[in-house]
Amino acid sequence: MPRAKKSPPKIFVLDTSVILYNHAALTSFEEHDVVIPIPVLEELDTFKKGNEIKNFEAREFIRIMDSYSKGIALTDWIPLNGKKLGKMKVRMDVSTNPDACKIFGADKADHRILNAAIGMQQEFPDRRVVLVTKDVNLRIKARSLDIAAEDFETGKVQNVEALYNGKTVVEDVDQTLIDSLYNEGRISRSAIFGKEKPLPNHYFILRNIKSSVLAFYHEESDCILRVEKRAAFNIKPKNAEQVFALHAMLNPEVQLVTVQGVAGTGKTLLALAAALEQRRDFRQIYLARPIVPLSNKDIGFLPGDIKSKLNPYMEPLYDNLKYIQSTFDEKEKEGRKIQEMLDNEKLVITPLAYIRGRSLSQIFFIVDEAQNLTPHEIKTIITRAGENAKIVFTGDIYQIDTPYLDTQSNGLSYLIDRMHGQALHAHVTLEKGERSPLANLANELL
Repeated sequence: MPRAKKSPPKIFVLDTSVILYNHAALTSFEEHDVVIPIPVLEELDTFKKGNEIKNFEAREFIRIMDSYSKGIALTDWIPLNGKKLGKMKVRMDVSTNPDACKIFGADKADHRILNAAIGMQQEFPDRRVVLVTKDVNLRIKARSLDIAAEDFETGKVQNVEALYNGKTVVEDVDQTLIDSLYNEGRISRSAIFGKEKPLPNHYFILRNIKSSVLAFYHEESDCILRVEKRAAFNIKPKNAEQVFALHAMLNPEVQLVTVQGVAGTGKTLLALAAALEQRRDFRQIYLARPIVPLSNKDIGFLPGDIKSKLNPYMEPLYDNLKYIQSTFDEKEKEGRKIQEMLDNEKLVITPLAYIRGRSLSQIFFIVDEAQNLTPHEIKTIITRAGENAKIVFTGDIYQIDTPYLDTQSNGLSYLIDRMHGQALHAHVTLEKGERSPLANLANELL
């Protein structure tokens, strides 16, 4: 039989949104070729200054392009650095027919990027040309011009509905096993699961008609250990999932914790309480969150100095600290301890952008609103973890405030999907809101 003719490599035309999502996107297309339209470089130039994630991504990509351009014309095909990768080039503006600028009635970067894709189609009619963008509207415009368009799939979780939730309810457990867990604190894994081996640090509600017990799988001992309900810095968990989350945050064998849940489930409050409970075990506590300006208003346009500009974004974190303080009597030293830690910078509340470049040794690091981070930013944070560091990511993957992320492509979903099953990681999805009956009603009906 004659061999089937091998299809020529595809040509992927990248939009600016892809670069701002992941500066290493050039090497994500295997043997296929990559084209960067000149309007993308022009747009990146406007993003290179600033301390937000997108500014860092823009600067890193510009450095990558600079490394390729030394002694070589970027308008020619250049082999990409890496095994079995294709080539890349910069596409200059060209007149095309059809002309997207005329069709859509505006000479703007998006339309010139569409023209670059049209130009590549006309120059290479035997190859499949695909526009890659995280901008949904640009994908729709591309398809209206008969240009194949796709989202950037690297780091995207395919099935969010099946995302790991960290716990399992086991029914009809023999009463003698539940009694053994209560009395001895552990039972053999095989007594419950036989030959089946649960994921490390996976949590269980073991129950029958009469009683129940909370437990988790400890991989090193190959046992099911009892999880005791305990408070942290005067904050008491109110349901089983909160007990599990607090246990993971207080477990010294777990260095990475992810907690996912809708508003009001207690994610940030539990993380703060766990950090304060373990304050003597760490050099500092960092509580950080990404800055996502509301209504696309840049932070630079807000009045006041940098502290005044950032306070509105950090206020929810201070609210949680004030709540913890309110649980203590005014005369109790623990309540005063929080303010002392803030004054002495033992507890530091800061935008995530200001963490970049710092060492995370002996740090309890809480990253709030992690759903607004890209997978690459998540990786950047974790790879900075030093000796005796613990990192807790909290967020709600269904409440995303950045335009080019969604439930599948945000960093928190990616982290949960890729890390579950690792001995250093534990995850819990909080399902029950504990803020107030009104907040629960809003989450359910609105």
